[in-house]
Amino acid sequence: GTFTLRLLQTSTFQNTSFVDTEGLGLLEDIELGSLDKHTWTIHFYQPWVRPALPRSDWDTIQDMIKIYFPKFNHRINDHAIQTDVPYPFVVQCTAGCKIFPNRTSRAFAYVGYNGQDFLSLNMGNATWLLSQDTNLSRYIQADLQNDSTFSELVEVLFNDTCVDDMEMLLHYGKAALERQ
Repeated sequence: GTFTLRLLQTSTFQNTSFVDTEGLGLLEDIELGSLDKHTWTIHFYQPWVRPALPRSDWDTIQDMIKIYFPKFNHRINDHAIQTDVPYPFVVQCTAGCKIFPNRTSRAFAYVGYNGQDFLSLNMGNATWLLSQDTNLSRYIQADLQNDSTFSELVEVLFNDTCVDDMEMLLHYGKAALERQ
């Protein structure tokens, strides 16, 4: 069948110095784990998730999380200040990949702002597309386009790494998926 691996992030920016972030990983509707917002570590919910990938892969993922979230919060706060965005506001990110029965795949990354579509990443050419045309969305789009390292990293993570990791998770989580 078709399977989707999704990483969900919700960050509530209360003011310039306090951000509340929630993170959740899903394989279809099975909760794989969540993010501890105080330590930026992963809490695994299924016993088969951790053994699905080598420890070195989890270490790399953990290191990336600890770099990404503080930088993300800083970047968004900077943009909010530059464009006079009123606090509080919510930013939601969804990224992942879908594997189809013919073994082809499609990666995706979307950003929402206060419950509305905001930006999406074109995975074919690593360009950010506006979902709404506002000063804030144009400002963030320009910033992300200028950070080609970040866009290319997201593209590789979700076009390549995500598919490889999902195949391992599907193998290890086969029984749980069949019970659905």
